[in-house]
Amino acid sequence: MRRSERLRSLVRETRLGPERLIYPIFVVAGRGLRREIASLPACFHLSPDEAAREAREVERLGIAGVLLFGLPEGKDATGSQGWSEDGVVPRAVRAIRDECKELLVVTDVCLCEYTSHGHCGVVEGGEVKNDPTLDLLAKMALAHARAGAHVVAPSDMMDGRVGAIRRALDAQGLGDVAVLSYAAKYASAFYGPFREAADSAPQFGDRRGYQMDPANVREALREVRLDVQEGADVVMVKPALPYLDVIRAVRETCDVPVAAYNVSGEYAMVKAAAQRGWIDEERVVKETLTAIARAGADIILTYHAKDFARWSG
Repeated sequence: MRRSERLRSLVRETRLGPERLIYPIFVVAGRGLRREIASLPACFHLSPDEAAREAREVERLGIAGVLLFGLPEGKDATGSQGWSEDGVVPRAVRAIRDECKELLVVTDVCLCEYTSHGHCGVVEGGEVKNDPTLDLLAKMALAHARAGAHVVAPSDMMDGRVGAIRRALDAQGLGDVAVLSYAAKYASAFYGPFREAADSAPQFGDRRGYQMDPANVREALREVRLDVQEGADVVMVKPALPYLDVIRAVRETCDVPVAAYNVSGEYAMVKAAAQRGWIDEERVVKETLTAIARAGADIILTYHAKDFARWSG
């Protein structure tokens, strides 16, 4: 049966199309701005109007949605630009919703891009404090939802943030806005290009105090169960490739949809090797994303989304 492509296609066990992908976009202040990110080839810093233009292309390619990250005009200790109703992400959400009628708009909810210290929560005495952070994350989620986000995606890994966000949305009549939780987010070395792109590297210490130990799987399952109990509509494992076993374990123990984030370092390695002619980029990307889906991911967030859609068209 392997001799015929038609037969191989007919009996293929794992099928993946653009409708299961979400494409990340980095939004900055300004107008008419489109600046390539050195560590993420073919990805750009985009002003809200250019983000809307990019989103139209993403929608045309049949990709399910976009995930918006914001780079504010200014930062402070509490990341106050993150919950501004006129911040870069709410502006981009409104611009995209005006241009795209079917595209799903997802927003990252985390303080690290907005704080002067680069951590994902409120810092007191040199330590990230969990509980004071929850109200700020809820305020950010509300700002994004009021702008028109379909889904808010808390990526901070603070305990209890899904419940805080869900309660805040419901109290404001925004019960239709879904919560995609970064439920199992590991303290990974694969985030380097993203931290450059989002200008979000910690100014002191690291994030191992609130992100997960790469050695742990059972802990990931506890985190997932807690987030589902608090009201998460979708749970996510991040990164994807080094944690395919975690994706599979979450899929086998969880009833809600499972997402996986094919992160910046995974993407940059493929791009770098392809640019040097060491690999066949199209085949490697297709194999990579198929592996993530085969492990059990219903949704894949990936910088490869546009290329994959074009190759699959």
